[in-house]
Amino acid sequence: MTRKLTVAAIQTAYGQDLQANIARTADFIRQAADKGANVILPSELFQGPYFCVAQEERWFKEAHPWREHPCVTALAPLAQELGVVLPISIFEREGPHYFNSLVMVDADGSPMGVYRKSHIPDGPGYMEKYYFRPGDTGFKVWDTRFGRIGAGICWDQWYPETARAMTLMGAEVLLYPTAIGSEPHDAALDTAAPWRRAMQGHAVSNVIPVVGANRIGFEPWADYPNGGQSFYGSSFIADHRGDLVAAFGREDEGALVAEFDLDFLATHRAAWGFFRDRRTDLYGALSQPRPA
Repeated sequence: MTRKLTVAAIQTAYGQDLQANIARTADFIRQAADKGANVILPSELFQGPYFCVAQEERWFKEAHPWREHPCVTALAPLAQELGVVLPISIFEREGPHYFNSLVMVDADGSPMGVYRKSHIPDGPGYMEKYYFRPGDTGFKVWDTRFGRIGAGICWDQWYPETARAMTLMGAEVLLYPTAIGSEPHDAALDTAAPWRRAMQGHAVSNVIPVVGANRIGFEPWADYPNGGQSFYGSSFIADHRGDLVAAFGREDEGALVAEFDLDFLATHRAAWGFFRDRRTDLYGALSQPRPA
């Protein structure tokens, strides 16, 4: 009997109300489950607006310990009810430390642990270093009911090392919850196509499906009446060839769904030889902060 995995990516807009955002996400999770999805990915920090557009201390009160986070406590029972796996992106507080994190909830509703975002961006409109410490969990791969899942978070997705590490750890699919859109310092800069292509490349180089879930909509900056961020959606599911098997545009809303044969992918990955032919004796520069 072949092992099948059906993944989904949720694309929608979010507002200020935490409970409304959770309810909105839950509705799309149900829609995805109705389409047969058993691993369902919401976008990054769906608990509220993407607040990292500026440095404002008021947002720290929105962080919670990962086991007690309202998104986790609300959606874990839904995972159990529907029998689905939910990677839940949260703003995490651990003592005096704050992280951009993901809690993997298995299909029985049990939280399997936390991954903390490894790469933290810092630039106009994406000032995450003010809020988040660099993750201290290392990359994580989860043995869920439906398969071995690797998950990064947003900026992680630009790094081929992230995808390669998770695949080396045995991941059978890679998931990336995201919040990305306009660039405040350059209105002409549109990263939607490169954003997709970077992850499609990870799919090809690791012979693995990749799922990217992004938000949509315009989010005004409360203290900057002439400013705001427009999120460009473009969520997608790519197969092991990097081909888009399901994709949304910039304003679409809903749940993308695609099915994969994990046994076929394991054999195909072995046949390509990308992991057989690695030359780790030559890769020392990759682990040096300033190689000669």
